[in-house]
Amino acid sequence: MVVILAGILPAVLLWWYIIWKDTKKEPLSKLLKAVTLGILICLPVAMVEEFVTALFLDEEAGASSFADVVIDAFFVAAVPEEVFKLIALWLVLRKNKYFDEHFDGIVYAVSVGLGFAGLENIMYLLDEGDDWQTVAFMRAFMSVPGHYAFAVLMGYYYSVHHFVDHSMRSAFLTLGAPVLAHGLYDMFLMSTGLDWVIGGIGFVAAIYLCIRVHKIAYRKIHVQLQRDKDEMQTPSVA
Repeated sequence: MVVILAGILPAVLLWWYIIWKDTKKEPLSKLLKAVTLGILICLPVAMVEEFVTALFLDEEAGASSFADVVIDAFFVAAVPEEVFKLIALWLVLRKNKYFDEHFDGIVYAVSVGLGFAGLENIMYLLDEGDDWQTVAFMRAFMSVPGHYAFAVLMGYYYSVHHFVDHSMRSAFLTLGAPVLAHGLYDMFLMSTGLDWVIGGIGFVAAIYLCIRVHKIAYRKIHVQLQRDKDEMQTPSVA
């Protein structure tokens, strides 16, 4: 029970934060639907990841070269996870009459992302057995907040494409931005298994990337909040 609470708490706190930032609250039923879809996509994501791993990597040897690390980071982890998150987000928003503000895309994307991250975190901790505390600490400050930040990017560009700019660029960035951030983060961390020099550089790079992505996510949140505020203050034309 303690392991489950430790696994889910970081996701719950970040979810509460993004809901708190929303000035016009979304219906709880819609938010829970997004979280539930985020949880449900864990199974197909795991199946795709197993298939890609079997196709391109030696499962027993693991990532033994930098090329293997890139494949593992982007094509085993980042691409499948972010694609399924985007599908879940689309399912939540496609007929959602409450999707009427710029910030809403971020709220729903974060709900999907943290649903996924919460279950993934629990599974990682349960797999660690009695030595779960160190992993819980590291994932609470890096992996779960990482999923949160990737979701902010996805939700930001989803709303931009829906409300502001229907270009191919905004459509591409809806998936491309979180995949790039997620893939680089995983690549830096996975490189720690190659040797101690590359591993040390990769770990520092992962921490730096986390800080940078969170700063970008923070700015994206406030851009969307300001857009909604500006629209509320703009008088409608009869």
